[in-house]
Amino acid sequence: MEQRSVEVLKLSSEETAALKEGPNLICKEAGNSFIIYKNPKNPEEPYKACRNICKHQGGTFVKDVEDSASSVLRCTKHGWKLDSATMKYVNPPESFTQERLVPEMDGKGALTLVELTPPEPWKKDARPPREIKPGEVKLTFLAHACMELKLGDKVMIFDPWLTGPAFGRGWWLLHEPPADWLKRLCRADLIYISHVHSDHLSYPTLEKLSEKKPNIPIYVGDTSMPVFCKLEQSGVKLNCINICSFGVWQEINADLRFMILMDGVHPDMDTCILVDYKGHLILNTVDCTQPNGGRLPKNVDIMMSDFAGGASGFPMTFESFKGRYTEDWKAKFIATERKKLLYYKTQVVRDVNPKLYCPFAGYFLEAHPADKYILDTNTKNQADQLNALINKYSDRIRTWTPKPGGTLDLALLLQDSVNPGIAIVDPPEGTKIYKDSWDFDFYIEKIDESIESEIFAYPDWVQFYYEWAGFRDYNLVLRMIETDDNFQSIEGGYDFLVDFSDLTFPAHRPDREHAYLQIKNRIGVHRQTVLKGLFWDDLYIGFQNRLLRDPDTFHYKFWNHMQILLPQQPPDWDSFLRKQRHDRKPARAVWKPPPRSDSIMRRMLLLGKVLLLPGIVAFLAAAVAYVNL
Repeated sequence: MEQRSVEVLKLSSEETAALKEGPNLICKEAGNSFIIYKNPKNPEEPYKACRNICKHQGGTFVKDVEDSASSVLRCTKHGWKLDSATMKYVNPPESFTQERLVPEMDGKGALTLVELTPPEPWKKDARPPREIKPGEVKLTFLAHACMELKLGDKVMIFDPWLTGPAFGRGWWLLHEPPADWLKRLCRADLIYISHVHSDHLSYPTLEKLSEKKPNIPIYVGDTSMPVFCKLEQSGVKLNCINICSFGVWQEINADLRFMILMDGVHPDMDTCILVDYKGHLILNTVDCTQPNGGRLPKNVDIMMSDFAGGASGFPMTFESFKGRYTEDWKAKFIATERKKLLYYKTQVVRDVNPKLYCPFAGYFLEAHPADKYILDTNTKNQADQLNALINKYSDRIRTWTPKPGGTLDLALLLQDSVNPGIAIVDPPEGTKIYKDSWDFDFYIEKIDESIESEIFAYPDWVQFYYEWAGFRDYNLVLRMIETDDNFQSIEGGYDFLVDFSDLTFPAHRPDREHAYLQIKNRIGVHRQTVLKGLFWDDLYIGFQNRLLRDPDTFHYKFWNHMQILLPQQPPDWDSFLRKQRHDRKPARAVWKPPPRSDSIMRRMLLLGKVLLLPGIVAFLAAAVAYVNL
C-alpha cells in the first residue's frame, strides 16, 4: 500500500524547548495523544516519538508512580509496559515495537511530528450508495464466524467452520449449523478465510467441500505467514486459492467488490474484510485486535466482530505458582478481562458507528467431557451483553444476536431504521439451535492415529524435531511431559528436557540460573503436532496442556516462534527414519492407547453426558441472561 506523510503534531519553539529530558506525554486534544522521548545526549537523534496508544487494546500509557524517573511507561488497561527510549515493549518482554512518528525540526526550533501512514484505501474510488431491493442483500448466520452473504446474484461465505473440532480437540461448535450447510457451501461463488487459526480455517469443513467443489475460489490476505501454509499436511485438495494485497479492491462484478485489510497488532497473520455492494459497506473485523491499525471506515451499513474472549490457554491451563493461578485468582482475572473486552469492543463499534452491529466469532464450547474444568472456568462474554452495552451508549446503532439459519435483509433494515425487527428473521420455531453431540470419537481417533507413528520408536526424534523447529539462543529450559487426558504421566510416554540456550537435551536441569517452563501435553495432540509440523496453537489455545513456569514470566519470543515462526514445510521424517534404520539405532516400543471396547465406550459416553450436562445447561442459561456491568 502506498504511504503518505501526514503532520500529526506541531510544537512551537517555546513548547519544544520546554520538553523535559526523558518521556513527555503530550495531549493536544481528546483522542490525539503522543509520547515524545527527549535525549539531549544524542545529537543525531534527540527525539523519539509515537502515538500514545497501546498495541494490545488501545489503552493509554502513563508514568509509573513507583518509578517516575524511568523511561518505561505503563498502560492503564492491562499493565503492558513501553520503554519510550527504545520504543519497544518490555512487558511482555521481547514482543512488540511501537510504530514511530518522524520528528522534524525547523530552523526556529519548532518540532513537527510526521506520520507515515497508508491511506484509507476504501476512499479510493468510493461509490455513493445505490438503491437495493428487499432480498438483494441478505446475511444468513451459519455458525461461529461463518456468515453467508447474498449480494445480488453472488453468494460469499466467511470463515466456514461447520463441522469437527478446532485447535486439536479443544474447541467445538456451540450452535447446530443449518442442516443444508454443505449444500450452501457448495453453492457459494467465493469464500473469504481471515487467518490460519482452525476456528476460521477449518480443514474438516474444507475437506468435505473439496470432495464436491475443489475449484471454488477462496480469498485470503497476503500475510507473511500464509493462511494455507499447512495445506500439504492437511491432505485437503483446493485448486483456486487467491492471495490478495492489502487495501486493494477485488472486483467481482460491476456491483460487488471487497478489500482485505491487515491487523495492526498481528499483521503477520490476522486480517479483516470490507465488502462493497452498490456502495453499501459491510465490515467484518473478525478476530483482529486492532483492525487496520485502528483506522476504520465510518458509518458502514453492517459491522461484525468477535466478542467473547476465552480464546487462550491463559490462565486456565496454568498450574498454581506462588499464590497465583489459584481458582479464586483465575476467576477474578477472567471476570476483569472479559469486562475490559466488552468495553473495548463497545468503543470500537461506537467509533465505526454502523447502522447495525452483529457480534459473532465467539460461539464455541469446550464440550469434550475431559475438558469440563475448562468449560466451567473459561467463562466468556455473551453476545447479548455486548449488544446491551452498545444500545445503552449508542441508541442509533441497531444490534443483532444471530441464530443459526437466521437472516438479516439489508434493504428492509434501511427502509425501517426505527424497527429493525422487520429485517431480521429468526429460524423457524422448533429449529435446533444448540448442539448436544459432537462426534468426539471420530475426530479424536483421527488425531490419535499419530500416537503410533514409527518415528516415536526412536528417541532421537526429540533432537530432530527441535532442530527443525529452529528456536535457540534463549536462556530457557523446557521440560515436556506426554500425558493422558487427565494430564497424568504415561508409562512409556516421553519426558525430556530441552535447553534452548545451546539447543541441547540434558538429562537434568543445568546448574546455571535459567528460566524454566514445564508443559504437560496430551499425547495425541502433542504427537500430531510433532508429526505434521503444526503450530503449537492446538496445544496452547486448544487447552491440551498444563503449564508451570519459574519465574512466572511470559516468554514471548519462544511462544511467538512456536505459534507463528515454525518452518512451513513439516519435518522430513522419511529421511529421519532412513537414517535411524541405516545406523541401526535401537528402537523402543511405541506407546499405544489401551483398547476401547463397545461397552467401555458406552460407559465413557454416559459418564461424559452426566459430567458435561450441568456445565452446558449453566452455559446456555448464562447466554440468555442479562449481566449487569
